[in-house]
Amino acid sequence: MSQVEESIEVHVPVSAAYNQWTQFEDFPQFMDGVERIEQRTDTLTHWKTKIGGVEREFDAEITEQIPDERVAWTSVGGEAHQAGVVTFHYIDDHTTKIMLQLDYEPEGLAETVGDKLGFVKRQANGDLKRFKRFIESRGGTETGAWRGEV
Repeated sequence: MSQVEESIEVHVPVSAAYNQWTQFEDFPQFMDGVERIEQRTDTLTHWKTKIGGVEREFDAEITEQIPDERVAWTSVGGEAHQAGVVTFHYIDDHTTKIMLQLDYEPEGLAETVGDKLGFVKRQANGDLKRFKRFIESRGGTETGAWRGEV
């Protein structure tokens, strides 16, 4: 199992950053390699990805969700094996630190080599930077919100 930890500060309030992160179907707008996400239930999403030419489809279950604090998930079935958590930390009224921790199992030679070369770490870092641009370019106005707890 490999692990990635990345963080970024975004210039929006905690609630705006958190609310936007709960809009999983918008992830393809800022996550490279994510082609589509379907929200099937409050706790189940279906992902279609294509990263480095490798296509995967899998379901992810939200295992913990606390408004303005954290979203945790794990893959269930499908072609990817991962789990992670994103936490949201108040810096000031207009700044939030987002921390991502991702555990994943590379499969096959290409993914193992990519993992050793730091591809997933760079991908996660780039996705967080694109999230920052996405939410900040909207003036901190999220596209939606889900404030339920899991």
